[in-house]
Amino acid sequence: MTSHPFLDRSFAIRWSLLTPEAVAPDIGAALVSAQRNLDAIATQDVATVTFASSVEALERACDELSRAWGLVGHLNSVADAPPLRAAYNAMLPAVSEFYAKIPLDGRLWAVLRAFAATPEAQALTGIRRRLFEETIADFRQAGADLPPEKKTRLEKLESELSQVCQKYSENVLDSTNAWELVVTDEAQLAGLPAHAKEAARRNALAKGQGTEAEPRWRFTLHQPSLEPFMTYLDDAALRRRMWEGSIAIGAAGEHDNNALVRRILALRAEKAALLGKAHFPDQVLERRMARDGATALGFVEGLHGRVRAAFAREGAELEAFAAARAGRPPGRLAPWEIGYWSEKLRQERHAFDEEALRPYFPVDRVIDGLFEICRRIFGVRAVARPAGAVETWHPEVKFYDLLNEGDGRHLGSFYADWHPRESKRGGAWMNYLLTGEPQADGRLSPHLGLICGNLTPPTGDKPALLTHREVETVFHEFGHLLHHLLGEVPYKSLNGVNVAWDFVELPSQILENWAWEREGLDLFARHHETGAVIPEELFARMKAARNFRAATITMRQLSLGKMDLALHLRPERYAEGDIDATLRAELRDYLTPTEPVAPSLVRRFGHLFSGAVGYAAGYYSYKWAEVLDADAFTRFQREGIFSSEAGGEFRRHVLSRGNSEEPMALFRRFMGREPDLTALLVRAGLTE
Repeated sequence: MTSHPFLDRSFAIRWSLLTPEAVAPDIGAALVSAQRNLDAIATQDVATVTFASSVEALERACDELSRAWGLVGHLNSVADAPPLRAAYNAMLPAVSEFYAKIPLDGRLWAVLRAFAATPEAQALTGIRRRLFEETIADFRQAGADLPPEKKTRLEKLESELSQVCQKYSENVLDSTNAWELVVTDEAQLAGLPAHAKEAARRNALAKGQGTEAEPRWRFTLHQPSLEPFMTYLDDAALRRRMWEGSIAIGAAGEHDNNALVRRILALRAEKAALLGKAHFPDQVLERRMARDGATALGFVEGLHGRVRAAFAREGAELEAFAAARAGRPPGRLAPWEIGYWSEKLRQERHAFDEEALRPYFPVDRVIDGLFEICRRIFGVRAVARPAGAVETWHPEVKFYDLLNEGDGRHLGSFYADWHPRESKRGGAWMNYLLTGEPQADGRLSPHLGLICGNLTPPTGDKPALLTHREVETVFHEFGHLLHHLLGEVPYKSLNGVNVAWDFVELPSQILENWAWEREGLDLFARHHETGAVIPEELFARMKAARNFRAATITMRQLSLGKMDLALHLRPERYAEGDIDATLRAELRDYLTPTEPVAPSLVRRFGHLFSGAVGYAAGYYSYKWAEVLDADAFTRFQREGIFSSEAGGEFRRHVLSRGNSEEPMALFRRFMGREPDLTALLVRAGLTE
């Protein structure tokens, strides 16, 4: 079906055919087809409605559109360019309006209600009942019971929201790419690790700046460039320039997101009000583990109370240390000093420099080790396809098959795209491209997913050498990917990562634990030149430094969760005036005091504002799920970190079950009880 490449249902995606010119005709055709399917459901005789003709038919009605639009959105994330951006934005309103209208279609709602009154509906059990109940809940939560005039407003609101969020995301990407810092004097780079200096030199050459004989060093706001610069560079004036560049992302000129933030908050608040909720958090969290905004806020504030004293101690210690080392009176640190002096204090206190680990983490070994760990605990085997055997969207992208260890069954496949490009959005993420469907033997056809990051790239003839934090990122995102690829739920909307967002981070965060265990590290952490494992002394220092400034790290996460909830619980406070000043007052006990005061992340916080919902009113989920993962990992600690029994049960009760049951029921089935906060505090060294 090359005439409509985005609609081709082949498992092997022909990325070269997915051109901007094909977006409008293909998505247009998919919209027509999906509407035809919905009309067939809506116009059936309600006297003879069945589960198959209503709930299951709705489940399948938009498959073609969802897949095609997912491909467009993915390319927009990894291969952004003016023609694609224009094509995406041209179709975005129509797609957003289409999806918004589905639960607001009174005819569809009448069919579902008619089915709900049938004996067949009353007799539903298991996964079929779950799909029915979730479908009804989806419609109700989206406004199916609203009067016509409110439905009309809600449709327009959803369309505008999607467009404003897309513009916010574009501003972040464009302002990130627009900034650079070029250094001409190598002496100014004292303290910077050799790999970061070499990467900056090659980056400058690639941009036509400097020569081999007279090098220059180009730095950007992409994480592999920014993080070592802010952590190790001795030149405080240059660190300040980098910091000023980073805080300007989405905050100035044509890329200013201030007005967009206010508009997004207003649209979300109006949406919640239309749906009869006091505020957006109550509307979003209704079917998540927290259930409402008050519970989420209580969780954040309760954990804040447990770490506040330690947070204050850590701040005072760092200020005193920096003053003593710099030979100046004690006082507030500048924002561009925090990372630098924190690393100096960690090196002094624990004789540990994270850069000492980097030679042991070549990216290919890290990935191979991750695969071996998952083979041992989950019984799956990842096998790379030969380069060029499968078409990808960029030459750096690799393709893998995931096989069941026991019988070799093809569970799914995935693409891996690990390093930054200017056309690629920042951060790291997993997504799905295809969800398997039930076959004649009762099993699902293979799933297809992807995993992306912005990790340290290779330099010259050296492999990409990662920081330990980047290793954790690889493990984290692969946990999300396994959640998709190991799904065994026969309905796509209930499979894999389609779970409550305060539960979705459990599979990802629990996998990070193996990157801290000696037995896990020895499978892959080998020096890229000698092949030696991490020396015991270095490993001991790494473990000892794990909880260095743990309260500060915890408080930063809590501050972001509190900021998110503050913005959405009382959006009227941010409609006028200085957003940052209002947030500072709200977060005064959560923020590290600095001089000058650092602005908030609000104008570049894609988790909250790059999508209609995303992590908005749900950023607390990271800490919520961290409670779950720390507690769940204690079972592996008791039974052995490579316990195939514990791993098999985690696969059976969590990874494979998606949203087939309530999240707490799945957790209880694995642990035999409800979660305990203590494990998180113990792991972070924050117990008194």
